[in-house]
Amino acid sequence: MTTIFANATLVLPDRVEHGSLAVENGLIARIDTGAGVPAGAIDCEGDLLMPGLIELHTDNLERHIQPRPGVDWPHGPAIIAHDAELAGVGITTVFDALRVGSLVSRDRGAREYARGMADEILAARKAGMLRVNHLIHLRAEVCSETLIDELAKFGPKDAVGIVSLMDHTPGQRQFADLAQLRRYLRGKYGLTEDEFLAHVDVQTALGNRVRGVHEEATVATARLLNATLASHDDTTVEQVEASARHGAAIAEFPTTKAAAEACAAQGIAVMMGAPNLIRGGSHSGNVAAQDLAVAGFLDVVSSDYVPSALLSSALMLGDVWGDMARGMATVTARPAQATGLSDRGRLETGLRADLIRVHRFGTAAAVRGTWVNGARVA
Repeated sequence: MTTIFANATLVLPDRVEHGSLAVENGLIARIDTGAGVPAGAIDCEGDLLMPGLIELHTDNLERHIQPRPGVDWPHGPAIIAHDAELAGVGITTVFDALRVGSLVSRDRGAREYARGMADEILAARKAGMLRVNHLIHLRAEVCSETLIDELAKFGPKDAVGIVSLMDHTPGQRQFADLAQLRRYLRGKYGLTEDEFLAHVDVQTALGNRVRGVHEEATVATARLLNATLASHDDTTVEQVEASARHGAAIAEFPTTKAAAEACAAQGIAVMMGAPNLIRGGSHSGNVAAQDLAVAGFLDVVSSDYVPSALLSSALMLGDVWGDMARGMATVTARPAQATGLSDRGRLETGLRADLIRVHRFGTAAAVRGTWVNGARVA
């Protein structure tokens, strides 16, 4: 069966052009120019037709699993609702971010959940319950007590596509400024000043004690799983150089322009959060994504915690750069390239027909249809 999308504004890898696209057996079979609408074709009415969005780092599943503090929602329905939300905003491939590394000795410490959650995602995928393509992103927390044991529970069959190396030790990276950490923790958990200072002391000692062995274990796990290694919150040139030695291909949310520039020099793709771009700055006081975009140091965008922001940010970048194809590549071709997904992310013959139809109105946009492997899912 052939499906034809006609009268569309095609977002091609290097340009935007009016034309049509034909799909056969789940793949892009033909791309033509012109405004005609053949009998039986889907008339896109001039809407944008572009590759499905590729999300490398999202905390959205956590919001569905814990819709209120202390509420553990049934995971099956939460995964399905998360998946439906992604399909509705044009995301056709997602790396679900799961933290590995817990604090079992603390009353308020993070608890292990990644292995069980990955099993539930993979089971839903196998059962055909999910609309979009789900892969696993393991967020390895250096400043933890159980990281090595948790990493050991994953193997090559677990669809782990990304392993990111995180270090949230007080005084490091995102929390290099303890004043920012104080506002975050005291606001989120209601800590007293004494409790906050005690937390800083304990976590600093833990991070300093385990950093080397945990970094080594994380890098080894990424290699074992044949997963892309990502750094997280690189702040200094020295940290970027260490990420390069580890073999990182992606830098998640570098916090300074100097770090982003160093990533570019090392050939590491810089990923920034869509909320940072749309809000005009980082909520943590770090470098603004738009400043990196203007400077030429922004390669990939992640929705982070607002799935609908992924499309909005790419359209915004297209306007900033005066190049819609380049803006859209930050959420399609570039994330695909960074993670070795050579079968998607571009409107080219022979690639997967993961497609979205988008109607723009002013600075906003609406997804009017989402197709995965040529089948409509939203």
